[in-house]
Amino acid sequence: MIRPLTIVSGALALIVQAPPRLTGDWQARAGDEIRHIMVRSDSSAQFGRDLARWRVVGDSLWITLGDGVWQVYGMRLNGDKLTISGGDLEKPVTLRRVGPPTARPDTLTIPDPPAPNQRAW
Repeated sequence: MIRPLTIVSGALALIVQAPPRLTGDWQARAGDEIRHIMVRSDSSAQFGRDLARWRVVGDSLWITLGDGVWQVYGMRLNGDKLTISGGDLEKPVTLRRVGPPTARPDTLTIPDPPAPNQRAW
């Protein structure tokens, strides 16, 4: 017999461990330019012709362009507003989710992930 408390505990554990919902079409200002970054659930992120792989580790966003190194950023997600900082950024960058992600074209290949211990400091 399954106890209700066990079911509730299991459901709460899943909610607490659920990764932040980063998927979507994100927009960022770079001077007079507006840039779009497409973040997909298949762990790919696309900006222009560049394709990266991403993962969330705690409160950090890890991104690799396939060069064998993870670039690590501090991350704060609040609804449709994402702020990343650190890594190679001179100052924090705030992005706004403006829509859902589009499907990744079959012609684009996601970079292989580096080993978990390969990260830029």
